[in-house]
Amino acid sequence: MSHITRVETFLVAPRWLFVRLETDDGVVGWGEASLEGHSDAVRTVIEQFAEYLVGADPDRIEDHWQVLTKSGFYRGGPVFGSAVSGIDQALWDILGKSLGVPVYQLLGGAVRDRIRVYGWVGGDDPSGITDAIEAQLAVGLTAVKMNASGIMSRVGTVAEIDGVLERVAAARAVLGPDRDVAVDFHGRFTLANARRIAPLLEPLRPFFIEEPVVPENSHLIGQLAQTTSLPIATGERLYTRQDFLPVFQAGIAVAQPDLSHAGGISEVRRIAAMAEVFDVQLAPHCPLGPIALAACLQVGFATPNYLIQEQSIGIHYNQGAEVLDYVLDKEPLKFVNGHIELVTGPGLGIDIDEVAVRAADSRGHTWRSPIWRHADGALAEW
Repeated sequence: MSHITRVETFLVAPRWLFVRLETDDGVVGWGEASLEGHSDAVRTVIEQFAEYLVGADPDRIEDHWQVLTKSGFYRGGPVFGSAVSGIDQALWDILGKSLGVPVYQLLGGAVRDRIRVYGWVGGDDPSGITDAIEAQLAVGLTAVKMNASGIMSRVGTVAEIDGVLERVAAARAVLGPDRDVAVDFHGRFTLANARRIAPLLEPLRPFFIEEPVVPENSHLIGQLAQTTSLPIATGERLYTRQDFLPVFQAGIAVAQPDLSHAGGISEVRRIAAMAEVFDVQLAPHCPLGPIALAACLQVGFATPNYLIQEQSIGIHYNQGAEVLDYVLDKEPLKFVNGHIELVTGPGLGIDIDEVAVRAADSRGHTWRSPIWRHADGALAEW
């Protein structure tokens, strides 16, 4: 029986936190615990969890998940969830490498040969939509996602609402009828605003509308779901099966758990199974690094109700480093006709450039979420 001998974390540009677990057999597993704007806090939690992990059997993934999520009196939330997620991914990576198989084989085997992916366009305050979409089409993607707006008034003005419609119409004009645009409300809309604009967007037929209200107002999402034909997506700021149950019951169409926040491979696999009961598709949130993307793909290859995968190559947040800068072989994550083909390497299926990661960690990063304000000076949702 092998034992975990070392737990390390690496704060790497542009805004990511990688986790490295090593065993006395020399097997190394990688995970990603990136929590945008709060990775320092997650790093501290992982250091505390390492007190339990060092000396433990890495194969007992579920038992470790139970201990790390439930042995503390205070539990849950994005910081603890992200710490557990990075560790969980690394443990699955170790197990797959130890057995010489991809993680999806350990989850029951592949149910598909490729996973469709989409890219971001337009930035936080969306502009240049046409050129940005054409650039994504040029690298072979067939789907994109864009923010609906920048700062949005609590009750949108005519100009703000028309601006949303104009941007989505511009996207549809470039994409045509055979490619897709998802529209992210990013929690910037009140319920009233979302209910006003959803029917206006229906003729443009977006792939889905995302996070129409902030997650703490998830109890309101059913009021929107019952009044629009547009598929509603949410979940990047929900962290457990218990968090997802109310939005499943409310009628969302697409669940977006983040494998670096929502308990890693172990919990997202369970969220996906629960989603099936409500005829909900999975499209995990992943504007993060290569390890998070690789973990998503492993779940996706083994999950029947997997719709599409977000990825952040070229996203506007990537200042100072790109997704593929930290992998030795970029081939497994290349786009082929808008998809990523079945990954065949063991574990998470990618080889991390440890030299590059350690060098990046020596510089670190201090990425923080921007602070936005309304015209009257009050805090606005970013």
